[in-house]
Amino acid sequence: MNRAKVRVKVPASTANLGPGFDTLGMALNVYAWIEMAVAERTVIRLYGEQMDGVPTDKTNLIYKVAQQVFRAAGETYPELEISMYSDIPLTRGMGSSASAIVGALTAANALIGNKLSTNHLFRMATELEDHPDNVGASLFGGIVVASWDGERADAIRLEPHPQLEVMVAIPEFKLATEKARLVLPQQITMRDAVYNVAHSSLLVAALAAGRLDMIRHAMQDRLHQPYRASLIPGMDTILAEATDHGALGVALSGAGPTLLALVDAQEARQAELEQFLLGTLASHGIEARTLRLKPELSGVQTYVEGSLEMALPFKDLWKDGVNA
Repeated sequence: MNRAKVRVKVPASTANLGPGFDTLGMALNVYAWIEMAVAERTVIRLYGEQMDGVPTDKTNLIYKVAQQVFRAAGETYPELEISMYSDIPLTRGMGSSASAIVGALTAANALIGNKLSTNHLFRMATELEDHPDNVGASLFGGIVVASWDGERADAIRLEPHPQLEVMVAIPEFKLATEKARLVLPQQITMRDAVYNVAHSSLLVAALAAGRLDMIRHAMQDRLHQPYRASLIPGMDTILAEATDHGALGVALSGAGPTLLALVDAQEARQAELEQFLLGTLASHGIEARTLRLKPELSGVQTYVEGSLEMALPFKDLWKDGVNA
């Protein structure tokens, strides 16, 4: 049954977690909201400072992704009314584009009665992002181990340890994924390849087994972080020393510039860790802010008529704490 109007809530995500380049992702409890309805003419409303500069015509990413869903399902809805609000920082390595893609795919699919399977949406999202880690995390929630060979996308979801928390330091500058990928080498040594396979495998095993004590060693990386460190002053110091200030492990979040520390909820030195992250960046002239987050377990959520979230005006969703 086609719907008149739908809303979706999409979590942010962090990718790589150190050695799991383009394969490991984790959903975070920061969100974007998208509302979508069939309309007589296309209207796109954007709310919040995060949306500054985002197109409000049919070049908008959410509109274009929705049209791909309709074409794949054999439907035609050229005119849409779309509203979006997001707390996810743009181009900071927290999956802002992935959340928009997953939200658009899910909302459009819900609008036509969920004609496409979740796995179909995952493959479409992966094709659009060209890597499965961020979109997999936003779609499925929790921790996602994923692969993409250009044709087939696969993912296995892991339940995060209940004591696992996240602290991110978000620099006040943007870093485009394309720029962060340009600094990566086209070839690496066999030694470094084996190093990353070993550490990525160890990290997955540690996360699956709840071995928080192994995260520090398992998050080591030689594939991308050493090359991207030149783009983020202070990153080398944070990667080397954050575990001395209470972090379980530390990594560049996605392509950056956000830096991510995994933390035990019972760790007493979280304030010390926060000051270390901010102080290190400040010593290099970089202003930053921190967020204390948790893994989001649910992935993208869809709301239809009759739900609390549909009863509230769109602009009141985050104001009334529904976004929490």
